[in-house]
Formats: sequence, C-alpha cells, structure tokens
Amino acid sequence: MNGQDIQFLYDYNYWANARILTASSKVTREQFGAPANLSFGSLRTTLVHTLGTEVVWRRRCQEGVSVNAMLPESELPDLETLTAYWRREEQMMRAYLASLSDAALNQAIKYTTLKGVPYENTLWKLLAHVVNHGTQFRSEAAVALTVYGQSPGDLDLLFFFRQKQKAT
Repeated sequence: MNGQDIQFLYDYNYWANARILTASSKVTREQFGAPANLSFGSLRTTLVHTLGTEVVWRRRCQEGVSVNAMLPESELPDLETLTAYWRREEQMMRAYLASLSDAALNQAIKYTTLKGVPYENTLWKLLAHVVNHGTQFRSEAAVALTVYGQSPGDLDLLFFFRQKQKAT
C-alpha cells in the first residue's frame, strides 16, 4: 500500500462521515441522543466512538502515544460540537497522512491497547483499520438514521469511487 492509496481511503472515509453527519443534522436532538439498538447505545454515542477511535489511532501512529482512554462523551454533548471536533481531527489526520512516505507506511508501529496490551503492526494496516472500523460504525449509525427517516444514502466505497470518477 502506498501513500496515494491511503489518502484515497481517507478521502472515502471523510466523504462517508460527511454523509452521516449531514443526515444526523436532520434528526431531532431527542433522536440524536435516544437509546437505540446500536453497539454504543445511541446515534450520538456511536458517532462519539467512531470519532474517538480515529483520534486514538492517529495519536498512536503519529505521536507514538499509548492512549489509555477514549474521548469523554461529555465533551461532545451535541452534533454541533462533535462535527466541529471531527473537522479539526480530519485536518490533523490529513496533514499527518500527507507527511508520510511510502517507506514510512511499511514501518512497524508499537502501541498499547486501552486494556494495556502491547502490540506491533505495520502502519498502513493500522491506518486501513481506522477506515474499516469507521465503516462498521457508520453502518450502525445509518441504520438508526434510516429508522428516524433520514437515511444517509449509499455509503459504499464503490459508490464513492464512481462519484469521484464522474467529477473528474
């Protein structure tokens, strides 16, 4: 995997996130925080988890920091705050990705999980994991949004690729 491939995956990741956040802006505050049959309990907490995971992995990869906690949910009480935080995180991640050489993408990264377990993986695999993880939890968010009558539409990578091809 090379830098161009990773940047393409993150273009997709942020495009799909934007679709979820746009659809989320159309639900009521009550729906946004309401208990739902999702892994993290509500649309809000699912999005907080997805964002928090991006932050944790960027810091592990870029800063070499073994983060020991996710973002506190209390710091992201509403969609406006969460969206603003996500935009800043996207800028930081994109700057980090732009700084990486192809050789750097193939280097091993050592980190410790939130449970304190040490691991080592190749950087590009960790970065690909972040996008894949986001796909899982965007899918859960999309289910809740669809139940609330605000489907984000198609989130598939191939749909993004085709849309991008038409634009060029």
